[in-house]
Amino acid sequence: MLDVNFEPFPTLSTDRLILRQFKTADSSDLFVLRSNPEIMRFIPRPLARSVQDASLLIQSFNEGIRANEMITWAIALRNSAEVIGTIGFVRMNKANYRAEVGYLLRADYQGTGFMREALTAVVNYGFRTLKLHSIEAVVDPENRASAKLLERCGFEKEGHFKENKYFNGRFYDSVFYSRWTPIE
Repeated sequence: MLDVNFEPFPTLSTDRLILRQFKTADSSDLFVLRSNPEIMRFIPRPLARSVQDASLLIQSFNEGIRANEMITWAIALRNSAEVIGTIGFVRMNKANYRAEVGYLLRADYQGTGFMREALTAVVNYGFRTLKLHSIEAVVDPENRASAKLLERCGFEKEGHFKENKYFNGRFYDSVFYSRWTPIE
């Protein structure tokens, strides 16, 4: 079984980004992401209604990290402390050496290549440091931008599940993508 330890927290960096642990002071930035219906339209999770909701979410991120059950990074530009996105292994299947990656990025930073940089860093960390065998991503079939990002990063479409998630009074489809090797 996979044995992970996120202490000390693994800060990752790319040419333009720092992926770091969330702090309570990031609550307002996370609220901007999680309260925006356009950013959240493909994520079957409730919208944040207050900065307090975002603060509680940060607490849950950090509890998952302390328990070595999941890990979420705050995405910030190298020259700024402002959080522009999130990325992490939102579910870990330790028995099968597999994790699910999930991510969000502020609308004004989409299309800049930032998420590709962040995803590359996290995927490589997952394979090289955590020793994962495979990484999956689950996307809404309407989220063409996310599917395109995953394909550019070497993920392969594994399956399309019809109406397998129920949220807010409706059933949603899920498309599963996977990768088995680090990104070179």
